[in-house]
Amino acid sequence: MPKVPARAAARWRDLVAEIRRHDALYYQAAAPVIADQAYDALLAELAALEAAHPDLAVPESPTQRVGEGRDEAFPPHLHALPMLSLANTYSRDELDDFFKRTLKALDEEDDTSLEWSVEPKVDGVALSLEYAAGRLARAATRGDGREGDLVTANVYGFLNLPARLQEPLDLTVRGEAYLDRERFRALNAAREAAGEEPFANPRNLAAGSLKLHDSREVARRGLSLAVYALHGEGLPGRHTERLAWAAALGLPVLPVRACRGEAAVLAAVAALDAERGALPYETDGAVVKLDSLALQERLGATAKSPRWGIAYKFAAERAATRLLAIRLQVGRTGAVTPVAELEPVLLAGTTVSRATLHNREEIRRRDLRAGDRVWVEKGGEIIPKIVGVVEAARDGSQRPFVFPDECPACGAPLSFAEEEVAVRCENPACPAQLRRRLEHFASRGALDIEGLGRQWVEILVERGLVRRLADLFALRAEQLTALERMGEKSAANLLAAIARARTRSWRRKLYALGIRHVGAETARTLAAHYPDLARLRAATPEALQELADVGPIVAAAVVDFCGRESVARELDALAAAGFFAHSEPETAAPAAGAGRLAGRTVVITGGFVDASRAELKAWCEAQGAKVTDSVSARTQLLLAGEKPGSKLARAQALGIEIWDAARLARERREAP
Repeated sequence: MPKVPARAAARWRDLVAEIRRHDALYYQAAAPVIADQAYDALLAELAALEAAHPDLAVPESPTQRVGEGRDEAFPPHLHALPMLSLANTYSRDELDDFFKRTLKALDEEDDTSLEWSVEPKVDGVALSLEYAAGRLARAATRGDGREGDLVTANVYGFLNLPARLQEPLDLTVRGEAYLDRERFRALNAAREAAGEEPFANPRNLAAGSLKLHDSREVARRGLSLAVYALHGEGLPGRHTERLAWAAALGLPVLPVRACRGEAAVLAAVAALDAERGALPYETDGAVVKLDSLALQERLGATAKSPRWGIAYKFAAERAATRLLAIRLQVGRTGAVTPVAELEPVLLAGTTVSRATLHNREEIRRRDLRAGDRVWVEKGGEIIPKIVGVVEAARDGSQRPFVFPDECPACGAPLSFAEEEVAVRCENPACPAQLRRRLEHFASRGALDIEGLGRQWVEILVERGLVRRLADLFALRAEQLTALERMGEKSAANLLAAIARARTRSWRRKLYALGIRHVGAETARTLAAHYPDLARLRAATPEALQELADVGPIVAAAVVDFCGRESVARELDALAAAGFFAHSEPETAAPAAGAGRLAGRTVVITGGFVDASRAELKAWCEAQGAKVTDSVSARTQLLLAGEKPGSKLARAQALGIEIWDAARLARERREAP
């Protein structure tokens, strides 16, 4: 990007990497770590940067795409109509600006001439369902808006969803999968009775349930659907009429308010805000849409969001409770994070007993003391946080918190680096770090070691059976069966899962190592350019920053990781255990110079009737090509299917060779 200042380009790369990390946590891991408003602030900064430097506004930027990625464990599904995501707004002023933009775009002066709908914004997971001749044929997640994951078997088990409509119609139904409050409380009560960790919140549980491979377990969890749109031939011309018709067909529809003019919309939003605590499901806002489908079509949409609707996010619910203590927890990278232990309080439908404090500066800024009466709210209805202290309730018994100089887990001196807010334990043998590293190592997005959850990680470390990652591969059946509640079958299954971890792709192994700032997508980029450990260890910061997803912060983290003596010992132990010996690329590559596309950089765009995107990517790589997501001057070939979008225009402008579906089919038939 030669026209962009180096500092702006570096900031763009860092923002993209951070947003993608949060996308993976939210959509794939169902474990977000920031509130929606903080995430939207990152997107807003990225959009402003791209507005100032248009060369940065490439099609693969998060500002141009719906954030959810695909899960390769499920078959892909190309949406007939894109699944967009409503833009969020957090204040009445922003909502007023939305109305003004709409009036101007429609060339209207009187807001009372426009009719709107207002409905609850259910805190769930977007789905697209296709009914053929009245029968449920397919169900898919939103994915990246164009292509999602086919999860039909899991959707059949929803509590309120008919497998057959009242009429034999062909319809595309859009809705939100969710778990109601009563069901969520019952599931958590059962888990706690069994000594298991409770689920964090209904939204995360719904997202995780849809990605399960056991449809019977999904059915047991009892998800529901809230329909918010219909598409098909001969449908009514108003959104509210379509929802009424959907209800008549037997589809589950939530209450919707029809309004005329801005004042009526604001009153409906306020009424919904007042009653949300009594609703049987979690809702974090109100969805406002133009009721006329013809007007919706006139306004159109951006790459990510429709211009005819918006999600107004309610202020987070707040409750007062007692701060019992401030504890310190040690993460897998050694970061020591303070956590508030609270007197349990019901907040936004769940019981809150802990809240993150982020860092020592937040404790100082808020002057938090054990015994304080504090205000707690959920950021984005998900993450509990302390937002204030009731100073009038202090009686003199409270004392300021003093951050210790030693690690609470191992007693090693803590590092208070001036350039970082974080406090770190630099002891590589710290048991708390080991526990968190093991959890990440075994997680689904990394090595996916089934059966090695937090409970067993704690036991293995506590018993001294695992003192470093490599020790996992030396575990024996007799060691495991000696543990309480570990039978012979469970031990055999766990050992088999650990053995399978040796065969995971290099990309997943690289992500499993837990390098700071390296998420799943960045690990994919690194693995593609550095196909083995030796070459990654030799990489320089300058070379790393030439990669698409790598800025100075990520590059520095990779070089620091590879240069640490303690890391070197860990990697050598893993190598001795055979961990790296069996790493294979995502798709076997042909010999150098072999294959129809040997040495070429290829981009795939649009839909193809006779092959999925994943199948085409695998074919290209088997023919010696390198497949990337974005069109650039380095791209040598574009495979363009139906509805190729902006990538086709960019490729044409750059003079890049383009194959349409017919040419691609011919090349595939003739390829060896």
